[in-house]
Amino acid sequence: MTVPVYVVDGTRTPFLKARNRPGPFAASDLAVQAGRALLTRMAFAPEELDEVILGCASPSPDEVNIGRVVALRVGCGLKVPGWTVMRNCASGMQALDSALTNIRAGRSNLVLAGGVDALSRAPLLYSERMVLWFAAFSAARTFGQKAGAFLKLNPSAMLTPVIGIMKGLTDPIVGLMMGQTAENLAFRFGIIRRDMDAFAAESHRRVLAAQKAGHFDREIVPLYDRGGKLYAADDGVREDSTPENLAKLKPFFDRKYGNVTAGNSSQITDGAAWLVLASEAAVARHKLSVLGTIVDSEWAGLDPAQMGLGPVHAATPLMRRHGLALGDLDAWEINEAFTAQVIACLKAWESDDYCRDELGLPGALGRIDPARLNVDGGAIALGHPVGASGARIVLHLLNVLARTGGKRGIATICIGGGQGGAILVERGGA
Repeated sequence: MTVPVYVVDGTRTPFLKARNRPGPFAASDLAVQAGRALLTRMAFAPEELDEVILGCASPSPDEVNIGRVVALRVGCGLKVPGWTVMRNCASGMQALDSALTNIRAGRSNLVLAGGVDALSRAPLLYSERMVLWFAAFSAARTFGQKAGAFLKLNPSAMLTPVIGIMKGLTDPIVGLMMGQTAENLAFRFGIIRRDMDAFAAESHRRVLAAQKAGHFDREIVPLYDRGGKLYAADDGVREDSTPENLAKLKPFFDRKYGNVTAGNSSQITDGAAWLVLASEAAVARHKLSVLGTIVDSEWAGLDPAQMGLGPVHAATPLMRRHGLALGDLDAWEINEAFTAQVIACLKAWESDDYCRDELGLPGALGRIDPARLNVDGGAIALGHPVGASGARIVLHLLNVLARTGGKRGIATICIGGGQGGAILVERGGA
């Protein structure tokens, strides 16, 4: 940890809400447009990168190693390796951590790292019964065999599509969708619907205020589709997302007893985010300005049915390793997978019982000042393109510190499967 690793700069696309159909951009298109814009700001050529690392939770079948695809498309040349990492919701954060590790090990000096997902393009799948029917029909050789196989086709029962993103957001170990794990936390910590909706409304209010103030202007790269249409800003935020309007929405994951709705959950979204990480030698060689320093990272595991508490389990040992308390951080980014999940994290840190029983601490860690948490809103209003969010919150955290003059901050995220990730950053550097 004594080897400094600098963040030179970063960009992201607007986060575009999925609207029940494939969005205008494939995942690689998103990553390429954001990556090209970032590299044009650099004082080095793309071919001088040592590697490109891209987090992606749902690459398309024709771009399985999407990191390599994007590296070639942004002009890195044939000799710059590109690779893909997947840690569910923290895939973009894992890309940054992998770059951090390689720079500290001396294997790399300049790395383009980030994350992407085009969740609107998640596939519709055939059911297993339909796949077996295709196999039997393909194996039939004579006309009679094929006719017999055809007669076994039951369209109403077999052609109903399996929604790929629903399978992807369901934990196979505990059999729960991510929203159901948020319901678990709401029950465990006594979080009521009114507080969930109020948190969601505040996320929208903060994003709208940040857009008006230009707080996203440097990090967002406008997109153009093949028809020349401009996508200049995050489009999921809504001025009418008030507590009163959000209260009208019906629960989605537990329709009878639940309180988690589409309005107090993160949106299904398409987007990409990139950062350039550099060693001290690379900063000096290319005379690079520095946005901040990645100080340290931490990963944690916990019960998949309680996965939303991952930030508590990752950020706590990270703080303790550096002698920090919750109030010592000038800014926090906790990815807003669900409002119930973020509120549960805050309540866990405030709970003597939780901190003693789950974290092995003598008592509660305390309270995060709401004015330092997700100051420009979060994924409830912006959306959560799973592979990109971990990179986005690190980039935006650094921009918040630069804007406010803060010294240090933590970006942390819950991860489907029962994990948490956290990265500690400091403003400035070399």
